[in-house]
Amino acid sequence: MRKQVLPVTPARRRPLVVSPRRILPRVALLNRELSWLEFNRRVLAEAENAGVPLLERLKFLSIVSSNLDEFLMVRVGTVRSLIASGVRDKSPDGMTPKQQLKAIREQVKALLRDMYRVLDGLLPQLRKSGIRIERAEALTAKQHEALAAEFHARIAPVLTPLAVDPGHPLPFLASGALNLAVTLASGEDSHTAFMKVPRILPRFIAIPDTERRFLPIEELVRTHAAYFFPGLEIREVVAFRVIRNADILLREDEVEDLLKFVETELRRRERKEVVWMEVSSAAGEEAIEMLHRELEVAREDTFFTPGLPKLGDLIEIYPSVDLPSLKDEPFNPRMPIELATSDDIFSIIRAGDVLLHRPYDSYNAVVELVQSAADDPDVIAIKQTLYRTEPGSLVVEALARAAMNGKQVTAIVEVQARFDEERNIAWARRLEEAGVQVVYGLVGIKTHSKLLLVIRREAGTLRRYVHLSTGNYNAKTARLYTDLDLLTCDAGIGEDAAQLLNVITGYSTATVQEVFTHASTRWQWKKLIVAPIDYHAWALKMIERETRQAREGKPAQIIAKLNALVEPQVIEALYRAAAAGVKIDLIVRGICCLVPRENIRVISIVDRFLEHTRIFLFRNAGDTEIYVTSGDWMPRNFFRRIEVTWPILSPQLRDRIELQILGTCLADDAKSWRLQTDGTYRRRKPGARPIRSQQRFIENARAEAVKIEPGVPRRKQKKRR
Repeated sequence: MRKQVLPVTPARRRPLVVSPRRILPRVALLNRELSWLEFNRRVLAEAENAGVPLLERLKFLSIVSSNLDEFLMVRVGTVRSLIASGVRDKSPDGMTPKQQLKAIREQVKALLRDMYRVLDGLLPQLRKSGIRIERAEALTAKQHEALAAEFHARIAPVLTPLAVDPGHPLPFLASGALNLAVTLASGEDSHTAFMKVPRILPRFIAIPDTERRFLPIEELVRTHAAYFFPGLEIREVVAFRVIRNADILLREDEVEDLLKFVETELRRRERKEVVWMEVSSAAGEEAIEMLHRELEVAREDTFFTPGLPKLGDLIEIYPSVDLPSLKDEPFNPRMPIELATSDDIFSIIRAGDVLLHRPYDSYNAVVELVQSAADDPDVIAIKQTLYRTEPGSLVVEALARAAMNGKQVTAIVEVQARFDEERNIAWARRLEEAGVQVVYGLVGIKTHSKLLLVIRREAGTLRRYVHLSTGNYNAKTARLYTDLDLLTCDAGIGEDAAQLLNVITGYSTATVQEVFTHASTRWQWKKLIVAPIDYHAWALKMIERETRQAREGKPAQIIAKLNALVEPQVIEALYRAAAAGVKIDLIVRGICCLVPRENIRVISIVDRFLEHTRIFLFRNAGDTEIYVTSGDWMPRNFFRRIEVTWPILSPQLRDRIELQILGTCLADDAKSWRLQTDGTYRRRKPGARPIRSQQRFIENARAEAVKIEPGVPRRKQKKRR
């Protein structure tokens, strides 16, 4: 009889650095939601790390707050939707939706308490450096006078008091925004009014005639609240905010026009149920009861903030303070040696595949490929997927210019990219106005792959140039995330890329199942592995191959670098491989539902750049294979997204990935954590000469760099060796 395996969830804990604890029996899976919260504890640990520059620590704290908001909107919103629908099915780790919600509430509140504890430790250190977040009571009369002028000139005109009484229902309160509840008295009667603080206003206002001193906007509004309520006594001004369910449930059979559906859902999302509320711990019971009643939010879904609310806004202070000693040392990406020539980029790619390791290598190479394609008279067509991009994107402008130059340009825009939907819709319409064929992808599935195809006329024939990436076409995140890019003109990759883009654009009104059933029966993929067609089956097959080779006594090893590892069948396959003797190293930045055991080591790296590369190495009896992918090992990436996995064909590039990138990450003992069997993480103990992988990559890039001068074309950059 097979031994029963019981699930476990990460234990609730307070300290950020994990202390030794009881090792639990082997288990099958860790809970996805609680594993996500553990990841943010590792991020918060960077805010507490004295070895991190002070303003970077403040930034890490704000990142945790913003991450937590999204988690509450999306993941908690989903769990609550399951409960409301009467779903009692257990998650893969064995928890019902109600059990998950209870555990999430406990862990979220524990995390928030730790965030405020970290803030309490940061504020005195900031004050020593001259950076102060003040209360109104600490200001001089002259400063009050100057801020009063600022308030009446720039802030009061934007604010609107909104009464709540039988004739005035509760005003709509946007998710995540800061609000003020004002308790007013007239004689013995009292009532409440609300003021919403619009996002267009700065959260922290520089105090006049000072350097690096700031007043939170709610303090300024509280000081001048009587301006809005003449003749009334102001008893209390309470800062609070709500988080609403942002989960969008898209049913294929109910959607005829994807763009209209997303636009409608965006309007609905802002008015969905409140799943969480944060309110000042100084608030009176009358105000708290009113908020619970009017917003229909339970007390167990309320966190009472002991200090400054909405910690994500602390990121505003970071660019406002010009103190380089309190920030990470600036780093400019290198121009890869292959590109440091006067040759055009198409000639360079024809000479051999080019690998970019961002942000250490410059994103300019990707931009130049699109710009060159837009202006090159021999380029006849450009096709590209776009998931997230930045305002004023040079890539988007190049696509528009290419269309105006008479080229056939197709952009597959993912309007279901969460929280970027409105922005994507706006610039998609800009592309349409320029003559670009814009396709909004497939109903019920996200186009998450990052793919650019350029078709160029050369010597009487057509050649395909392809760019594949783990990251988005976004210049901003290109400097903040670690990603891999491949520039190639390999014929097999080019044919597969063309076919995939044709599938997406040619079947956009069919169901997902029809599209990919048809595609998989009519097309044999030469080089690419595509989700949802065969990515999951391929992953299982590759793991099973290593398992078989280990049993046969052949070299067997798996190294996987991912953002998340969740899918149960893949995890079970890894367990079987480890039991057969396969050595497995997993570098998982965020969620990991796998429980480490003999032959399986799981580490997580948290540093100044967000780890975003996804790489697989299979030892394959000594004939090592390396693949890079846009998709994690999660159900959504396997079954509900269009993802692309591609092989690294060049032996030189394979060596670079294995020895330089994966090898350095695995050796990191300065910024890495190791997963324990109870779901918590413990910092790795540094050696005599600690290795910090991201810093090592920066040093390598500087040693080999051609310095990138912003705004200067590649061929005019000065070579520096």
